[in-house]
Amino acid sequence: MKRFGCFLTVVLLLTGCKSSSDKGAKASDLPESVQVLYKDIARYPDSMALRVWLVDQLDSLGAYAPAIAQTDSMLQRDSTNFGIWFRRAQLLEHARDTAAAIAAYTGAVKLYPSPDAQLSLASLLAEQKQFRAVELCDAVESLRLGREYLAHCSFIKGVYYARTGDLVKAFASFDRCIGNNYQYIEAYMEKAFLYYDTEQLPKALSVLEQAQEVRPTDPDVAYWLGKCQEKQGNREQAIMHYSRARTLDPQLKEAESALERLGAGR
Repeated sequence: MKRFGCFLTVVLLLTGCKSSSDKGAKASDLPESVQVLYKDIARYPDSMALRVWLVDQLDSLGAYAPAIAQTDSMLQRDSTNFGIWFRRAQLLEHARDTAAAIAAYTGAVKLYPSPDAQLSLASLLAEQKQFRAVELCDAVESLRLGREYLAHCSFIKGVYYARTGDLVKAFASFDRCIGNNYQYIEAYMEKAFLYYDTEQLPKALSVLEQAQEVRPTDPDVAYWLGKCQEKQGNREQAIMHYSRARTLDPQLKEAESALERLGAGR
């Protein structure tokens, strides 16, 4: 549930990058516009703009392997470029290769401890229950970058404490996050999950209702309202929220399954 990422503009200072293969990826399977980019890079292998554009296009298509291959090629030319390491880490995270993403973010932070790189790394480490996540957040907080970053740091700390079972600190961290940014929907959701998991359903419902006020069109909020109502035995209320979740996101299979379970499927 990562939200940060706009504080630092990453500038890739790439020169002399030669065209590389995509490690088995078939260019013919990609859209024509991307195939054209490959051809342009073959003609102008030193063009930074073309390579960055290609990586972005591949990323947007979910073609992570060839995008990562491009960053690997760039790193062969410039292994100390923070921007390339950071972009590679993002791609690995998108590809759900958490271990490799952590390694790449760590490499980026060693080169240049930008706030975004540190928080990106901390976010993954928090899910891995590694206290280093808290230390990285403390380092970013010490930079005094404003309430947006304080919210990010508090959220990540909250995730760490939630995953390690320190619920008091988890709730306090999520509350600080919301205090710095009341629209931080992920913090509401994490609080609701904790209340739900600890059988405090009225409190979970209260937090989810607050979340719904903040983001009334969020299908996940509606779905979890349905789950809480269903667990309390309120069938009609559960059906109402599940139906709303399905309307907001017709691809939300969990909502459809819940409605079928309650005898209110299509």
